[in-house]
Amino acid sequence: MPVPAVEESAAQVVRLLTERGRTVAVAESLTGGLVVAALVGVPGASKAVRGGVVAYMTDLKTALLGVDPDLLARSGAVDREVALAMARGAAERLGADYGVATTGVAGPDQQDGHPVGELWVATWGPDGAGEATGLALDPALGRDGIRRAAVAEALSALVSALGH
Repeated sequence: MPVPAVEESAAQVVRLLTERGRTVAVAESLTGGLVVAALVGVPGASKAVRGGVVAYMTDLKTALLGVDPDLLARSGAVDREVALAMARGAAERLGADYGVATTGVAGPDQQDGHPVGELWVATWGPDGAGEATGLALDPALGRDGIRRAAVAEALSALVSALGH
């Protein structure tokens, strides 16, 4: 089954949110704003997208998204629980029903012992539950390829969180 294009997935997310009267907020690290850019590129996105936070540096994950500094000190930024906390923080701090987050290593070098291509994508829903998916992408994809794959995974995770 082919993977839908980022534009198609973004349009599906906006459509599903709009139909349900729900909203989303985005927290991004390695994707640096690409997820929210994909969403706001969809006509009518203003009905569903509350905004996004690019917390590229670790300290901003705490300051802007409320990620526990002890968790970050213990686990580093590339971690399942950190991704979940980022998604929850985005939803709570930006006043959205859903949150989605990306964190990982796009390269060119490893980070805190995590290899290039390791990433986490998380969603947080209005029921107070979250889901996170870890990926180990081929470093040969390069920095841009890894970042694009993370965007596609984040949008796919949102579609799944919305029940499709």
